[in-house]
Amino acid sequence: MTQIDSLFVTRLYRSHLSEYGKPVDLAEMEASCYSIAQDDEAGQEWCEENDYVGYTSYASLTDLGWRFPIFKDLVKVLDKHVAVFAKDLAFDLGDKKLKLDSLWINILPQGGVHTSHIHPHSVISGTTYVTMPQGASAIKFEDPRLAMMMAAPTRKKKAPQELRQFIYVAPEAGEVLLWESWLRHEVPMNLAEEERISVSFNYGWG
Repeated sequence: MTQIDSLFVTRLYRSHLSEYGKPVDLAEMEASCYSIAQDDEAGQEWCEENDYVGYTSYASLTDLGWRFPIFKDLVKVLDKHVAVFAKDLAFDLGDKKLKLDSLWINILPQGGVHTSHIHPHSVISGTTYVTMPQGASAIKFEDPRLAMMMAAPTRKKKAPQELRQFIYVAPEAGEVLLWESWLRHEVPMNLAEEERISVSFNYGWG
């Protein structure tokens, strides 16, 4: 009997924040993101120096939980989601837990992009979405084997999702996505007139 198995699965976690905690006030979080962006001169300078369209606190702030209580509450909820995902991934963590090591804001206006990248030195990465206006960019994930497919033909447009080389996920405000940090991803150009706001994060081990 012929048998075809799927090997070396890449997992993507998607859930609503409120699934494992009290609902996060997205309006308050949006206001907090704008307030921080307005006051963060170092972050503004970094974005300007690196031709980054929009704003990110990635290179400037490491204490969002201290600055605004809503981010402290967010981390408590994210901890629960990450624990669920780590269990699904069958990680042997021993007596150590995965712990948040960075959390940052992304405000992406029309025409802004997040180029393709991975998150080195982390185990699980993710993003939660504060505003996702109609027409805002989906996040694009790349098959981690793509670099080895030197002579492989392209896939059919209607190929099953698990066989596609790129996957686009359009989350809603209030949702959280988690993935292993080695998974390459990007946000194509935002075509929406309104700004796309998200909060990204990394969890490490040990």
